[in-house]
Amino acid sequence: MSIADWFSARERRRYVRAGDVSVPADVADGVWVKCDGCGKTLYEGELVEQLRVCRHCGHHLAMTAPQRIESLADEGSFEETEKGLTPVDPLSFAAAKPYTESLASAREKSGLEEAVVTGRARIGGIPVMLAVMDFRFIGASMGSVVGEKIARLFEQATAARLPVIIVTASGGARMQEGMFSLMQMAKTAAAAKRHSDAGLAYVSVLTNPTYGGVTASFAVLADVLIAEPGAMIGFAGPRLVEQTIRQKLPKGFQTAEFMLEHGMVDEVVPRAELREHLVTLLGYLRARQDRAS
Repeated sequence: MSIADWFSARERRRYVRAGDVSVPADVADGVWVKCDGCGKTLYEGELVEQLRVCRHCGHHLAMTAPQRIESLADEGSFEETEKGLTPVDPLSFAAAKPYTESLASAREKSGLEEAVVTGRARIGGIPVMLAVMDFRFIGASMGSVVGEKIARLFEQATAARLPVIIVTASGGARMQEGMFSLMQMAKTAAAAKRHSDAGLAYVSVLTNPTYGGVTASFAVLADVLIAEPGAMIGFAGPRLVEQTIRQKLPKGFQTAEFMLEHGMVDEVVPRAELREHLVTLLGYLRARQDRAS
């Protein structure tokens, strides 16, 4: 094949139909996305309209924190809190690269200052405190600042007597901060307990994946646990569990549907229905709170 023929073939491969099964390696970033569920190629513009759910198989692709906030909060109602609270490198940690480089790379990649965005919002006209985790920022791992922002969210909600909604997606604790990261489990759990003791509502939305110290702390301490279809939820991953217990795990282990079947979550709600479901749920929880007051 001549070089001219090679370039001609390359240009023909660059543009593909949304229903094609395979994604050419040289397709421009941000135009086409390959579905992790069925392998079909999806047009990014269409994905945005469908809340990043595959129209072929229903697979729920990852959402960024800004996308998630836009899909849930009333238009123009979100006001970010704790903006400017950013992590430092308390241990001068370095592995494949220094922690400071990982933080800089994550900020550039995500456009965020940390792995969670917190703020005040309205959902269906109901005021709430809302937090959304973003997996692009070092796997949405929980370090000191993530834990502090979650704890402050609960404290502000308790003081204002508002419900809390947290959308999780995390690989667990942030190893680059060592014990400082592990301490956030106790801090966030204590803040959630104080909020509960005040008779106030907390709804947790578990998305793919939610693992480690986040699952082992605030993520599962809610009044209502909602999971997205197909979300992987647990403490350690299935492979590590199999290696530890030396047994084959059942099919679908740690999926949202498996968790629902075994009583570990309350509901599995498709993304397209989540906002209206939260509005209904918040109405019930607010009525309960009013009766208790």
